Amino acid sequence: MANNRTTRLIAAMLMVALIAPSAQASLRDRIRERTAERMEGQIAADQTLDGRELAYGRDALQTLAFWAPAARGKAPAPLILFVHGGGWKRGDKTNATGKRKVAHLTAQGYALASINYRLVPQATVEQQATDVASALAYVVAQADELNIDPRRIVLMGHSAGAHLVALVGTDPRYLRDAGLGSDAPAGIVALDGAAYDVAKQMKAGPRFMGETYAQAFGTDPARQRALSPTYHATAPNAPAFLIFHVDRKDGAEQSSALADALRKNETQVQLNAFEGRGLQGHMDINRRLGDPDYPATAVLDRWLKARLQP
Repeated sequence: MANNRTTRLIAAMLMVALIAPSAQASLRDRIRERTAERMEGQIAADQTLDGRELAYGRDALQTLAFWAPAARGKAPAPLILFVHGGGWKRGDKTNATGKRKVAHLTAQGYALASINYRLVPQATVEQQATDVASALAYVVAQADELNIDPRRIVLMGHSAGAHLVALVGTDPRYLRDAGLGSDAPAGIVALDGAAYDVAKQMKAGPRFMGETYAQAFGTDPARQRALSPTYHATAPNAPAFLIFHVDRKDGAEQSSALADALRKNETQVQLNAFEGRGLQGHMDINRRLGDPDYPATAVLDRWLKARLQP
């Protein structure tokens, strides 16, 4: 089946070379859309439906799924709070967390929660960041009931979720409004995000994402800057950041720039690059994380152990 898909893709690319430029652009867009649909199908097949459902707010999307560590001990466990991607307008806590991640992290002794949040266009990106902070405040308040250690919680996000956890970890107003300090998360793990500098991303990022960025961030330069984690790296920030990216130009440049800004302000940051190109690489770094044969898994394990040891 994979060979058949490859053959069809090659045929489509050959067609692009034989038609007019305007039609080429349209066909390229359709190819990208089909590729994105295939990626979404892979995510749907990786659903995690066995988490304990909890509500951290009144909106139907302000919910989370919770998994206790595989080996339940008496001591409170550290928690990974995961924020899904989806271009700020789609995605779900059950299909964007990844079975490997759930199985691996809980086997390592961590509790895991994956959150839903309100989506664009019904909600703003500012409200989404508020939801992330509210979910963190909720699990902190429920620490005894969940048997987690509120001092050992890491925020992790992929794609748009990476942007949101980085924003909450750098702009103190979101945690402050939720009644928390900037050190409430012990660390931030950002998986292949590319909107840490929103205005730059909107100018230089992939053209097929233009409508998504415009819908999420609008045209006001002041608002775009306010939603850019790189411009909030002057501190106070979350205590430490782990930033992963694959081999795609915009993600690599944005990740490196955020890391540089954090380092200049004496925030601990680790930046790691991994193989993987295009949408497939972008999805693999999320879906395969937790696979012991995937290189990013060991890097994550070492960082979490160092940050979350009692």
